[in-house]
Amino acid sequence: MKTGRIGSFTLALAMVIVAIFALRVWIIPNTNDSSTIATQLVDAVDPVTQVPDFSAINDITEKKKAFFDFLRPIVQQQNAIISIEREFVSEMLALVENGKSLSETQLGQLNTLFDKYQYAARNVDAKSLASLLKRVDIVPESMVLIQAANESGWGSSRFAREGFNFFGEWCFTAGCGIVPSSRGSGKSHEVKVFSSVDESVSSYMRNLNSNTAYALFRSIRADLRSQELEPTADQLIYGLVNYSERQEAYIDELLDMLRHNEKYLVNVDV
Repeated sequence: MKTGRIGSFTLALAMVIVAIFALRVWIIPNTNDSSTIATQLVDAVDPVTQVPDFSAINDITEKKKAFFDFLRPIVQQQNAIISIEREFVSEMLALVENGKSLSETQLGQLNTLFDKYQYAARNVDAKSLASLLKRVDIVPESMVLIQAANESGWGSSRFAREGFNFFGEWCFTAGCGIVPSSRGSGKSHEVKVFSSVDESVSSYMRNLNSNTAYALFRSIRADLRSQELEPTADQLIYGLVNYSERQEAYIDELLDMLRHNEKYLVNVDV
């Protein structure tokens, strides 16, 4: 990790966001090129390919702060990308609902998003776009941070250190990841290896936003949106019941962690 990355990321992200709004005022209304804007955010900073030795921090308070400060800017960047994609889908839905035709470029971008969020659309119409919009949505920052802490042992797990995997995501092709030492006989899963921490966070969010196992998560979030309420971690955690075989016990553990670490989750929704 480069020295001062968090500070430099914040500055870089702020500059990119300012540029985005300038583009949206002067250029984007004519192009709706969300993929270009999202790419600008991805390219705003170098991917994180080193993980601090959190296990060497003996003071619990300092360890928690260091862990959250390490991940927070990465989570914010990924949510910013999703926000841009969501705005684009919302704009396309509004056009379709008003009887407007979409350009080939717009349809191509929508098909890219359908693929990314694993939604099989027979037609690009109001129904399919409304369904896509339920998937293209941010994940509350505090929920991401708490689940990362839980799944990675506050960044000290072998999978986080060696594979940049902070969320315990599995893969099922031989050699695709790290074989868990506790894997039972007859099991074939491995813990997925990522090229960077950024890729891990992106994959986790895409998993929640597309996997059928987390339909409840998306349903709760969409219901809150329909009431014009901002979804929060303590509400959406209930949608993670299928994330662990422990199910309800896992949910209780995450909620307990959320409550006990509220003071470290500064300026984020709880």
